[in-house]
Order: sequence, then structure tokens, then C-alpha cells
Amino acid sequence: MENRILIVEDNPAIAELLEMNLTVVGYGTENCRDGEEALKLLAKDRKFDLAIVDIMLPGKDGFELLPFFKDLGIPVIFLTAKDDVSSKVRGLKGGAEDYIVKPFEVLELLVRVEKVLERTGHLQSILKAGDVEIHLESRTVRKNGQEIHLKPLEYDLLILFVRNKNVTFTRERLLKEVWGDLYMGETRTVDVHVGQLRRKLGNQGFIQTIPKIGYRLEDRG
Repeated sequence: MENRILIVEDNPAIAELLEMNLTVVGYGTENCRDGEEALKLLAKDRKFDLAIVDIMLPGKDGFELLPFFKDLGIPVIFLTAKDDVSSKVRGLKGGAEDYIVKPFEVLELLVRVEKVLERTGHLQSILKAGDVEIHLESRTVRKNGQEIHLKPLEYDLLILFVRNKNVTFTRERLLKEVWGDLYMGETRTVDVHVGQLRRKLGNQGFIQTIPKIGYRLEDRG
């Protein structure tokens, strides 16, 4: 079952950008354009794993909405143009799980969403891509029910791809996310590990090479 995310954002362009990118990587989304609309929705539907909330909203602002989300056990990421320290402190001390200032990088937001879901225990425990299943609690990978043995970096690479379906990663970004900032080797190691992953999974073309850029896992429904 997919994780559901509530977007509370009054800027239509940003709301559509968030919805598009979250949907592409496999999240379910609902949109509200102001605080009152969000409260009306929550009165009928409380099954959200996370809320991404602007602070400067018509009607009730993000700070006023925060206690309602806390009471329902829905973690909140503030996504706002308010970049002053006092607002950040107020948001985080008030119970927000993260605070992101606009403008923002979509990929960074997706990573932070994943981290908050994981930290708060809301992240789904089984990920799927085609006929491949990843069981997060046991760190096992199965293809058509048969276990596939992956090395730790191969596993971490697959997790990143599956949690970010249809997102193109440069080799440099893959090194940063999987190997870490302190890794000093060459990007060639990414190609080697992707090749090993394809061989073990019987790739069938879903990990695509994007010429001169990097790789993308395509979700073919």
C-alpha cells in the first residue's frame, strides 16, 4: 500500500509541482489550498502518513494547523518562504519534523520526505518494482518469490532507485546518496554496481541508462 501525503499549499504552481513529483515516485497525494480546507478534509479522511505544509496560508496558517496534525499523529514538513531563524525555531519546537525553505530542490525534498517517513515509522515496509519486492525489515530482495542476494551497496542503490521511480540520477548524485560525502573514488564504481544489480535482477530494461547523465528506474505500471 502506498504512503499518502497531504499537501497544504496555496500557490497552484508549487502545489502541482509537489503533487507531480510525489506521484511519479510512488506516493499518493491530496491537495488543499488553505488551512480551513485542510481541516475539513482531515475531519473526513485522517489516513495520511505525512503532511507538507506551507506556513503562510489563507485562513489558518501552518503554525495554527500544526497542533491538529500532531493530535492525529501525522508528521509535518514545513515548506515555506519564511527563512528567519525565529520561524524555524517555532516550527521545529512546535513539533514539525523538518523545515525546508523555498526555493527548494525537488530531489532533496524527496529524500527528506523518505527520511521523515522512516524516522516516524510511517514508511511502507515492502517496496515493489515490477516483479521485484524489497522487504525492508529483513533487508531481503525477492524476484518472483525467489530471494536475490545483494551486497550492501547494491541493496542501498536499489532502494534509492525504487523509492525514486522515474527520477534521473547523475552518477555524482548516486555516489553522494549511496556511498556518502566522504567517498573519494571515481564515478566508474556506480557503473560497476548498476551492472551487477542488473545481472542479479535480470534487469529487463527497467534500470535505464540515460546517456551522458546517469541512470533512472522506470516505473512501467
